[in-house]
Amino acid sequence: MVDVETFIPEAKAEIEAALGDETAIIALSGGVDSSTAAALAYEAVGDQLVPVYVDTGLMRKGETEGIRETFSHMDSLRIVEAQDRFLDALAGVTDPEEKRHAIGEQFIREFETVAKDVDASMLVQGTIYPDRIESEGTIKSHHNVGGLPDVVDFDGIVEPMRDLYKDEVREVARELGLDSVVSERMPFPGPGLAVRVLGEVTEEKLRVAREATAVVEDELEEADPWQAFAAVLGKATGVKGDNRVHGWIVAVRSVESRDGMTARAQALDWETLQRIQSRITGQLDSVSRVVYDVTHKPPATIEYE
Repeated sequence: MVDVETFIPEAKAEIEAALGDETAIIALSGGVDSSTAAALAYEAVGDQLVPVYVDTGLMRKGETEGIRETFSHMDSLRIVEAQDRFLDALAGVTDPEEKRHAIGEQFIREFETVAKDVDASMLVQGTIYPDRIESEGTIKSHHNVGGLPDVVDFDGIVEPMRDLYKDEVREVARELGLDSVVSERMPFPGPGLAVRVLGEVTEEKLRVAREATAVVEDELEEADPWQAFAAVLGKATGVKGDNRVHGWIVAVRSVESRDGMTARAQALDWETLQRIQSRITGQLDSVSRVVYDVTHKPPATIEYE
């Protein structure tokens, strides 16, 4: 486990040395990794840092509003509305790795635009150790590691938490005094809901994944999973009222883990699962079936793509 009392001043010193007098932007998603990196960098260099939250249209329910509230003390916070640009970049893309690379490239282009606006030459990211391992081992590309384009218009990229695991990042977040809503929240993938819908990304699939995930997170709060969400798999026949429908199949995933490198499917009770499926099919007319994923990691990954 990381010694936070040693790590924090060393990380701040690393950020100060890397930036010098340069202005930097930081990719802020609201997750524990990017939020902790932002807090570290903000304490280190203050107004030299411009936090940038990109609303990709691939985010969880209420994410943008939560960002505005949680980071309102950072005067330089920029919120970029880029939903249409990300959907355009993903149009017709069905391969999981192509999705990740398309998202990674669009992220960088959004950051480059803001960087030109504020005359920033450096990029800070919340990359952690499992991100690097999974990308280097070709398990999957992370948008902030293997998903980066070949040409990046920054003088340097600073990753102060590149050697930390998720539970260590949480320790740093607590020591920095971040609200528990941030420090204890479940992981969320950089590519967002795009890797929780199989096949082409559409607004309809995203809406289903977003609303169903909100139900899962609400119902499983007391079960305290490491990560829990809903994914959209495809379509299946169902019955609603007196009508035969061809609706979405939603898979519920809830796992226990220490660092995300391995995970075990959580043993949820039948009543909880029935309550989840009842809410999802009741609230979403376009969903005809809900299934529960019992596969551990390995052989599965936690996310679907």
